[in-house]
Amino acid sequence: MAILALKTTRRARSTSLESDPALAKSKVSIFFGRLALLIVILITLFPIYWMFRTAFSNNRAMFGEPLNLLPVDFTFGPLRRVLGLSTTAEALAEGGSGASINFAQYMLNSIMTCTLITVLQVTFSAMAAYAFALLNWRGRDKVFSVFLIALMVPGIFTLLPNFILVKDAGLLNTIVGIALPSMFMTPFAIFFLRQFFLGVNRSIIEAAVIDGANLWRIFRTIVVPLAWPQIITLAILQFIQYWNDYLWPFLIGQTEQSKLLTVGLGIFKSQTPQGNPDWAGLMAGALVSAVPIFILLLVFGRRIVGSIQSSGVK
Repeated sequence: MAILALKTTRRARSTSLESDPALAKSKVSIFFGRLALLIVILITLFPIYWMFRTAFSNNRAMFGEPLNLLPVDFTFGPLRRVLGLSTTAEALAEGGSGASINFAQYMLNSIMTCTLITVLQVTFSAMAAYAFALLNWRGRDKVFSVFLIALMVPGIFTLLPNFILVKDAGLLNTIVGIALPSMFMTPFAIFFLRQFFLGVNRSIIEAAVIDGANLWRIFRTIVVPLAWPQIITLAILQFIQYWNDYLWPFLIGQTEQSKLLTVGLGIFKSQTPQGNPDWAGLMAGALVSAVPIFILLLVFGRRIVGSIQSSGVK
């Protein structure tokens, strides 16, 4: 009976597909859409997998099997080299670099710098966005237009002036010197938050004004709680951006107490005493340096998606 019922169901489905070409076309479109999505996901995730594969490979053996998709001669040697836990002889035996970097210090410097920039930048940008979106003052739109123009200016144009300012202020080789040009506000951060603040219900603010709330209290108790998902999203985006920054930290921080992780990894690559770079060690360093970013995305990933979805709903 069960077999007969199954055959009957299959015949009914095939009959419905034949009688309804639109339904059959829709199913084909869904199939190819999912297939295309799967291909995009694989292409996106493959570099991350390749980083894992290289980070646990023997650097010397890896050059003999460059197309092997699995770790070649699986070893924790690259991680040990980057963290300074292996001797020079052990590193050279695996075809790695005999040099090491102060990984823990550079990681701490990066966390301190990016946290300082993110916290201050998001705080001041939220205040500026509040003023541009919800306060009425003379010349508001003209000033905001200047900020929009600043979005079009490449960062390389301000590199030399910022360097001279930091040097004249005596902040070379300091965490504050690295963070200074970006830690107050950026046009992108202001624009990002302003667009959400424009959608805040004005009746809520008017009711708060009637109750005697001042501008600071309205910002702190109404606007910020409503925009909390967007603020977290902006903070994560900015943290990731400055975590990956290389050129500016390289120019400003040249001491052990001010070098960031990106600069340290560049030094590790350049110190290879052999002909080939220590790719396994370099990928191990990149893997460890990506751990804070992975943690942020795992913890706040849902909030990012939620903020993007809610930003399109009025």
